[in-house]
Amino acid sequence: MGLRNTDEETREKAFTKILAAGQRAAKITTGMLSYARNSGDRHEPIDLGELVTDLLLLVEKDLQKHRVGLETRFEQDVFAAINTSQVQQVLLNLVINARQAMDEGGQLTITVSQHAEDQMAEIMVADTGSGMTPETLGRIFDPFFSTKTADSQGQGGTGLGLSLCREIIESHQGRIRVESAVDRGTRFTLRFPLTSSPSSAAA
Repeated sequence: MGLRNTDEETREKAFTKILAAGQRAAKITTGMLSYARNSGDRHEPIDLGELVTDLLLLVEKDLQKHRVGLETRFEQDVFAAINTSQVQQVLLNLVINARQAMDEGGQLTITVSQHAEDQMAEIMVADTGSGMTPETLGRIFDPFFSTKTADSQGQGGTGLGLSLCREIIESHQGRIRVESAVDRGTRFTLRFPLTSSPSSAAA
């Protein structure tokens, strides 16, 4: 192991990885505390297509940098009563995970739709990445479970993200579902109760 190696450079690399992991954990913990204190329970009718469009402005450059194609299909006037910052946090997590799972030339697809039969709004995020084994899929929402390993700079996953994502979605009376297969990609589906647009409610 690096810490037992007498080579100074190897020890330095090992300590750098440990430091980077600690910094990641501290950053995520701070974010979780901020979420708990400041997010509140304020839910308001939001057009989910516009929500996703705004989010994509944040990740557009990153997708282009890694040559990931983007396809979007949004139905018009799909509204759900949500906390915008919380749901954007979830979507950002899913989009970043999807990009990291793909090689250059991958394809990211995001759709927004509504289902009259059960009065649910739906956001789907799908990638053409490496996918997950059934064993990994069964644990994907467990706290501290991660599908990622640290790279040479110590950059890896903590496993906190998807567990917190599920908590956020369920706090909206929603559901999050994941489907995946090795070498075929992964698809996350978020579902929220449909609501009327603000203009309809005011009429």
